[in-house]
Amino acid sequence: MTTDIAIRHYTGAQAPSIRQVLLDVYAEVYAEPARTDPFASLDRFAEGLDGWSARPGWSCVIGYDGDQPVGYAYGAPLPEGARWWGGLLTDVPAGVTAETGIRTYALSELMVRTPWRKTGTARRLHSALLSPCREERATLLVDQNHPKVHALYESWGWRTLGELRPRLPDAPLFHAMLLPLPQASSY
Repeated sequence: MTTDIAIRHYTGAQAPSIRQVLLDVYAEVYAEPARTDPFASLDRFAEGLDGWSARPGWSCVIGYDGDQPVGYAYGAPLPEGARWWGGLLTDVPAGVTAETGIRTYALSELMVRTPWRKTGTARRLHSALLSPCREERATLLVDQNHPKVHALYESWGWRTLGELRPRLPDAPLFHAMLLPLPQASSY
């Protein structure tokens, strides 16, 4: 294991060629939760991956240590009228959840394999994924049972918008978070 990680960028057109890598890393990272939590199952993840990677504007970054994938991040812009905010349980000001198709980039997944954790790899993947974005802000969901992950995102500038439970079977309660991207001054 080194911290000399090469980051490669991918688009939706390349998703089929990297699908197995993404599934293999997920299966390793989420092996324990997948044993007992139906929401963390590999089949559910694979279905979600296929849905996300088919979205217009989907992008992915994978970090490699030599030929070993160490982790990845992916997401896509929220379309106009996105269902993303449908499970929001917190009252927010009018317009905060209005999507135009070019307003918000949703960071769907960010994960790093155990040997490369606490090396700065997650931050590098995060930055590599979001730096090319032209949207004014990004959003992500953090499971409320993971306060250390929530605190990490806060240390990177993310702010909690409220509680959200996706309208998916067995979905946990999440913190919905927002991050202004460089071209935006506020949200």
